[in-house]
Amino acid sequence: MEAYKQEFIEFMVESQVLKFGEFTLKSGRKSPFFMNAGAYVTGTQLRRLGEYYAKAIHDNYGLDFDVLFGPAYKGIPLSVATTMAISELYGVDIRYCSNRKEVKDHGDTGILLGSKIKDGDRVVIIEDVTTSGKSIEETFPIIQAQGDVQIKGLMVSLNRMERGKGTKSALEEIQETYGFPANAIVTMEEVIEYLYNKPCQGKVIIDDTMKAAIDAYYAEYGAK
Repeated sequence: MEAYKQEFIEFMVESQVLKFGEFTLKSGRKSPFFMNAGAYVTGTQLRRLGEYYAKAIHDNYGLDFDVLFGPAYKGIPLSVATTMAISELYGVDIRYCSNRKEVKDHGDTGILLGSKIKDGDRVVIIEDVTTSGKSIEETFPIIQAQGDVQIKGLMVSLNRMERGKGTKSALEEIQETYGFPANAIVTMEEVIEYLYNKPCQGKVIIDDTMKAAIDAYYAEYGAK
């Protein structure tokens, strides 16, 4: 596993973004782990988060694209932090763009915030985590409406590796539905492999009991 992935797993735990215990998800599923990207709140955390996204985008899609699109609202700071990190790490200037929830009819008008998207632009979409693909359903037509645009892929922070609407993971469903690749900085498989019976932040996060709970969860809800 790449060093930045290991660092990112520790970073999620340290930032209390990835927690283990007993949680009820929006879907109603009882999960032994929970991710809340809203817990990234400081300048240092956002700078580091942008760097991890930048490295993952570089590894999966390269940097030969024009616009990084972050769907409102959580995608807005992600797109800003990551374009800054790409500039600092690789010396490449990528434009950031997000959508508004409501169309603005005065001043900087329209549905888009940041850079406009135009014919010929190559776009990477950035999100925190995707469980159902609902935000892509909203985002995809907005991007397509801007012109002849190529979407190179989607990058999220964590692939939960559980079923979406069908038997496959949400990221696999997105790839099949929209025809562009969908990847994550890390998968839950990598998280489990790295944290199982190893100390992190001074304690063992995934011991045998937690591993058994995770295995039971994936037996019921894991993607096929």
